Amino acid sequence: MKWFPPTAALLAALAHLSFAQIAVLHIQVIEGEGAVNAAGSRIARPLIVEVTDETGRPVEGASVSFHLPDEGPGGTFGNGLRTDVTVTDVRGRANLHTMVTNRTPGRVAIRIVASKEQARAGMVSFQYIAGPKNGAAPGKSARGGSSWMHGPLKWVVVGALAGGAAAAGALVAGKSGNSGSLTAAAAAATSTGVTIGSPSLSVGKP
Repeated sequence: MKWFPPTAALLAALAHLSFAQIAVLHIQVIEGEGAVNAAGSRIARPLIVEVTDETGRPVEGASVSFHLPDEGPGGTFGNGLRTDVTVTDVRGRANLHTMVTNRTPGRVAIRIVASKEQARAGMVSFQYIAGPKNGAAPGKSARGGSSWMHGPLKWVVVGALAGGAAAAGALVAGKSGNSGSLTAAAAAATSTGVTIGSPSLSVGKP
């Protein structure tokens, strides 16, 4: 078999193929950056990234992997793992829809790696897991109001039970904001006490 040296056209075609290989990749998050998700639920918005080459053209068929942290705020993908892989479409975009967060509130760092031929690129995208809502404020009752047995009013009520009308007057003084009258009336109620006289019984003629 006779060998023919390559023509100039063939050499040019081979050179073009060698330079046609992708040298640099760029990753950009199109949607989902900074999204806030409920704890233990599916992500509210998909994470969409776009992969382009050094000239800014979309790269189709690039492999894009998503990685979640092993500890702390994170979750799992639809495959039950912390790593998922997809491929870019004709627009150079890869979508991530099936991610379920864990119940650890905080910032979730999602590591993204794209590769095509010999070119690779990586970045980190952040989403968040919301914490629990705040409960009732301290000092409030189960119905949302303040406890009635609290502060000076408690002592006024005790005084009213022990001293009758005198302590009731102390309660009125307390409402008017006169702390001196409140103290004097409460003391009077304590010193006066309650007196019970001898019982009397009258029986008429039949």
